[in-house]
Amino acid sequence: MSFLGRLFGGVPSVSAGDARELMDAGAVMVDVRTSGEWNAGHCAFALHIALDQLSEKQRRIPKNKKVVVVCRSGNRSRGAAKQLIASGFAAVNLSGGMNAWQRSGESLVDRSGKPGRVA
Repeated sequence: MSFLGRLFGGVPSVSAGDARELMDAGAVMVDVRTSGEWNAGHCAFALHIALDQLSEKQRRIPKNKKVVVVCRSGNRSRGAAKQLIASGFAAVNLSGGMNAWQRSGESLVDRSGKPGRVA
């Protein structure tokens, strides 16, 4: 992160392609969307912790792994990543969120495991 980013509280962001590479290397994806959004479509191997529950449930996130934080468009997850960084996690924001993830060709599943959609 740049000096100005650190100074003004910037959060490192990655593209969907870079997020995929990080996860292939062992990173964990944390989806901070609401249960309704999650149920409509999510990355099959993501961990769901709604943004309003992040403080109390962040213990479910491995501290020894890079964390890719995602929401629908990248705005909520930016704040969530900042919160996780402040708590000692190596977190990055997925720029463009699940919209970018799906546009990059990655699949989504709904709550029953069938093809999902971004809600």
